[in-house]
Amino acid sequence: MEQRAETIHLRDQLLQQLTELLRRHRRTEEAGDDHGRPPHERLKDLLDRHELDQLRHELDRLHPADVAYILEALPLDERLIVWDLVKTERDGEILLEVSDAVRETLIASMDEDELVAAAEQLDTDEIADLAPDLPREVIQDVFKSLSVEERQQLRAAMSYAEDSVGALMDFDMVEIREDVTLEVVLRYLRRLDELPDHTDQLFVVDRAAQFKGLLPVNRLLVSPPEGLVADVMVRDFVQFNPSENAQDAAAAFERYDLVSAPVVDDDGRLVGRMTVNAVVDYIRQAQDAEMLTAGGLREDEDLFASVWKSVKNRWTWLAVNLVTAFIASRVIGAFEHSIAQLVALAALMPIIAGIGGNSGNQTITMIVRALALGQISGDNARKLFIKELGVSVLNGVIWGSVVGLFAFLIYHSWALGFVMTAAMLLNLLLAGVMGVSIPLLMEKLGRDPALGSSVLITAITDSGGFFIFLGLATLFLVR
Repeated sequence: MEQRAETIHLRDQLLQQLTELLRRHRRTEEAGDDHGRPPHERLKDLLDRHELDQLRHELDRLHPADVAYILEALPLDERLIVWDLVKTERDGEILLEVSDAVRETLIASMDEDELVAAAEQLDTDEIADLAPDLPREVIQDVFKSLSVEERQQLRAAMSYAEDSVGALMDFDMVEIREDVTLEVVLRYLRRLDELPDHTDQLFVVDRAAQFKGLLPVNRLLVSPPEGLVADVMVRDFVQFNPSENAQDAAAAFERYDLVSAPVVDDDGRLVGRMTVNAVVDYIRQAQDAEMLTAGGLREDEDLFASVWKSVKNRWTWLAVNLVTAFIASRVIGAFEHSIAQLVALAALMPIIAGIGGNSGNQTITMIVRALALGQISGDNARKLFIKELGVSVLNGVIWGSVVGLFAFLIYHSWALGFVMTAAMLLNLLLAGVMGVSIPLLMEKLGRDPALGSSVLITAITDSGGFFIFLGLATLFLVR
């Protein structure tokens, strides 16, 4: 814990040092006349060689993930200066750690030879992760440099869908036979330079690569060395198929507290393994993507991207929101006569719409999470729908009574209080119905249930809330 805190302190301190150093030279660079060269190269020339060497030394001490954190926190020109200071043999590891948007800017600054050198430092499963962002020529050159076995592994890794177990598995694992003694296994392990990361168990296969079982490392260490692998290996285990959904596999890792697990094809052959670090990365990326789609963003956005690129990323749902805002305004316009006769309606109607939008977003959040965890099926969807209606009715009665009493105390009108109560109840019912229906409908259509759901539910509860409240007011209050 203390070591991690020290690392974070070093990272943050280096980021602050970089920011201050680059800011100090920024004005000098802007005043220069050499505008034929890229800004980051002109700015880099102003830095003292001793300063550059010190920064390079500090960067070498950091984990690739911490270097990625610094790169993502810097504007493009300053980011490229830091990127030039990173050792070439670390380029590939850091490219894997940065966000997709930042990776795009770093790759654009590298020539073909640099990209090939960076990719050649990675394992085949890591190359597959990086491949979609690399130029075709680079992938071809990297492919030529691999061994026959590595080429087969790379083809396999790139053939699986992005959200499948095959896309997350790696091929670096220890395989042993079941007919050898534990002493032989121990001697074999001692001859290795190092064990693959997250090796908590060894994978038992026959000569045809058919998967037979698992030998946990703790069993290997405490069992008599003269015993056979077949006698102590685990035959009851969790395994995955390469085509299986990665989300289901991630849920299994959480449920069974797995560190690693075998990936076995339809013929029973061991093709790879899945590890907890890949699962954690997948969960984090899925959560980031869900957060972006819920806010109406189309893709991951570089914090320091150009104005135009950011606008293009955000305009879709803003346009949708604008259309729904026009609809809401026309709903209000249809009741101009009622509002003119009873000005209190204009002050009270945002309450109905606001509470309805909040309730709808709560329902959508619950449904999207349940869909992500696979907890909703055709059998229980109807019960869930009825349950959410019950929640909406109870909330409507409670909070409708509160706002109705509020309206009475301010405007001294029991009729207005009744209208507020009824409008709140009906709008919360609308929010409950749509909060369940929108994500379920998107799931049925094969779309991401979180995609713009909050925008849609807010638009519906705004327009619906205005219509319900103003409609009831026109019926019961306006003469």
